[in-house]
Amino acid sequence: MLIALVLLVLAGCDTGTSPKGQVQADSPTDNAKSAKADVGLESANGMRATLSYASAGQKAPMAVFADAKGGDVTLSDFAGRPVLVNFWATWCAPCKAEMPTLDALASLEKGRMAVIAVSQDLEGRPPVDAFFAKAAIKNLEAYTDSDNALLAAFNNQLALPTTILYDSEGREVWRVIGGVEWDDAEMAKLLREAA
Repeated sequence: MLIALVLLVLAGCDTGTSPKGQVQADSPTDNAKSAKADVGLESANGMRATLSYASAGQKAPMAVFADAKGGDVTLSDFAGRPVLVNFWATWCAPCKAEMPTLDALASLEKGRMAVIAVSQDLEGRPPVDAFFAKAAIKNLEAYTDSDNALLAAFNNQLALPTTILYDSEGREVWRVIGGVEWDDAEMAKLLREAA
């Protein structure tokens, strides 16, 4: 489960503007984080992803999605500790491939960090519950965003899977676009970037 990090070259990256609808970083320190180059990730099983700091420092959106009991929840409900938010769907092959390792990570990080997987399935909870049962997912709750309200807060610009790490103040640290093995030692080091 070794992840090889390969630096990618980025030229002409505009870190001074935020995508429409997203909050601009508040300080030069936050903007310095977003100036880091993207990093290519490759899992031992061949999954590929990109680690990006381009939106570092931005506040988590306030969009409402559903918890496992159907109640309303927002990312601010997890304030006070780091939160790792995974956007996925049951029809997405790399999403399903990484889910068992995300489930293992949720167990490893219990008490230190909230690890949540928010399904973008338009059918809501039934396909998520069926997938969780079949894949023996035991540590993650079935959060759903069947109205895509949370996805819309990102201007519908998130590819699936995308996973975003927020610090304890609700500011983005980094995001991973694509599937990875979340219980890998290299990912554990990256997760420590959130305070």
